[in-house]
Amino acid sequence: MYSLELTLRYSPFPISIQKKNYDDVKRIYDEIKNQMKDYANNSHLVELMCEKVQDKLITVRVQEIISLQIYEKS
Repeated sequence: MYSLELTLRYSPFPISIQKKNYDDVKRIYDEIKNQMKDYANNSHLVELMCEKVQDKLITVRVQEIISLQIYEKS
């Protein structure tokens, strides 16, 4: 199981989702990273769905994301 963790501006706690496959979490990571680079469209929202916790959905404004990280949970 792989986790994608997002650190948000003005939030003391990160948010995270889990995916079974590394390729899935890496694809989401790359999409968010590319949106963060695109300052002209800083009002984009990103919706994340977790595979570990069913019905867990997270929607975040891309401009509020400070950092991303991927790690493997064993």
